[in-house]
Amino acid sequence: MPFVSIRLAGSATKEQKAGIVADVTGSLVSRLGKNPAAVQIVIEEVSTENYGAGGQLIADRDAPATQPVSREDAHAEPSQ
Repeated sequence: MPFVSIRLAGSATKEQKAGIVADVTGSLVSRLGKNPAAVQIVIEEVSTENYGAGGQLIADRDAPATQPVSREDAHAEPSQ
């Protein structure tokens, strides 16, 4: 009986996880001849605040870069 454990950094929708389960099951059936009813798959979603790579939290690595604050008058006519 195959047991597959998958860890995802972040989250996925129910539909995405269902697709992963179907794909992995299909691969084990076609490549190893396993009975699809015997394939067990666990998907664990790990918060990006609890997962690091390359010495940095994934949450920090994937955070959008902050834009410098413009000191121009937002209501002024654009310069040409």
